[in-house]
Amino acid sequence: MSTDREMIPEKDDWDLEIEPRTRLFSLDLREVWSHSYLLLMFVRRDIVSVYKQTILGPLWFFIQPLLTTVTFTIVFGNIAQISTDGMPQTIFYMAGITMWNYFSETLTATSNTFTTNANIFGKVYFPRLVMPISKVLSGLVKFGIQYLLFIAILLYFVSRGNHVNPDPLGILVVTPIVVTIMAGLGLGMGLILSSLTTKYRDLMFLITFGIQLLMYATPVIYPLSSMSPAFRWLIEANPLSWLVEAFRHVYLGAGQLSIPGLLYSLGFTTFILLVGMLVFNKVEKNFMDTV
Repeated sequence: MSTDREMIPEKDDWDLEIEPRTRLFSLDLREVWSHSYLLLMFVRRDIVSVYKQTILGPLWFFIQPLLTTVTFTIVFGNIAQISTDGMPQTIFYMAGITMWNYFSETLTATSNTFTTNANIFGKVYFPRLVMPISKVLSGLVKFGIQYLLFIAILLYFVSRGNHVNPDPLGILVVTPIVVTIMAGLGLGMGLILSSLTTKYRDLMFLITFGIQLLMYATPVIYPLSSMSPAFRWLIEANPLSWLVEAFRHVYLGAGQLSIPGLLYSLGFTTFILLVGMLVFNKVEKNFMDTV
């Protein structure tokens, strides 16, 4: 007859092991990597489902930036006559729109992580961080498509001898840096906002409005050089400003490529991303109680 001690299985024999909640600074990124297959599935879903039942389908990836560029050219270029640093208005606005669209879409998509995916989170477990990262990657695919459109328009202006001076070496070096920083900033801010919207739903109504205001505080429709000294410091405090300016500099020959500015953007993004991940890690443990 076996004793009670003999009937207790060893630790390795348990089917389910209940552990205490992870600490605030416990970011299990290894688990996120182990769910890379799920990450790719979410990315594919985001790309396919957006224009699945539309007539023009993926063509909207090209139509949206083109319509925005035309609108900016008419309103800000011709009516308001805002300076474009001597650059052709179309390619000047297209450069800013290409970068801004990626940031705004990343921020908007990640800021709704908890509220739009509550049903999925309540039914099955997987690292919650997979969802916002998938938004960043799917946005990167859309950015790649619009980037090709931008390159095609850029080559057209170069072939016509316009005052556009792309820097091939600068493009190869600066583009990955700028895009990576912008992705990290959008993800970090989105994680913070998604964590706050689980409890404060009013923020959902302010996000779209806030993004529009942020665009006007970023040199998307105007060059940084056109700002008066009284307000220039405010635009320079925006980490997005140095990213857009650097992008324009290497592709158009306009704008400012400031190494201190890029380092400031990198440092700001690193801080926001770290804070966003910590806040997200804390909220994900009990967000189902408030959503």
